[in-house]
Amino acid sequence: MTGAPVLVQRAGVACHDQRMGEYSWPSENGWCQATGAEAAWAETVRSLPVGTPIAGEVIGRQPFGAFLSIDGRPEAVGLARVDRMPRCRELPTVGQLVAGEVVWHAEHNHQVGVMLREWAEHEDLLPRFVECVGQVVTGHVTKIAPIGFFVRLADCVEGLVPLTEEVADLAESVREGQAVSVLIVDVDLDGRRVRLSAEGVG
Repeated sequence: MTGAPVLVQRAGVACHDQRMGEYSWPSENGWCQATGAEAAWAETVRSLPVGTPIAGEVIGRQPFGAFLSIDGRPEAVGLARVDRMPRCRELPTVGQLVAGEVVWHAEHNHQVGVMLREWAEHEDLLPRFVECVGQVVTGHVTKIAPIGFFVRLADCVEGLVPLTEEVADLAESVREGQAVSVLIVDVDLDGRRVRLSAEGVG
């Protein structure tokens, strides 16, 4: 029967596996921490010191991060916090296999902090565009909004072409995915904003 909870057995503990939405706790996805996890915490910290490479599976997602099971350590729960995630990335989905490195331990709730490899290896390309102010570049339209349209210039780098009388006709004719030429007017590194213009750009 679609949507009915399924009783599963993991780590010697019975849990209910329920349908999950965008966010869910590990227990809602049929995962239960191994019995004796609290008693084994000292051993978990000893065997997974900061800097240890790990692999595992995403077992839950919340707005603040993704919970992970850690291969070889059934008593351990990993947490990849969203504050370490590049702003243009999204949390991995439940069931996704990931790899990373231990970066902290939280004794109060017996969690192992993990920096995902994909996040750590991400290169921030925005600073490169500071030197491109005043230049015309080509990008692809990603979103059309009442205030203008957004153009993707590079991986995780988007800028806004504000809606003005001069570009009103262009704003009405562009489509998402379309390649356009734009002038880089300003790059705000602190606010992570790029202001673009399509005026007079052929």
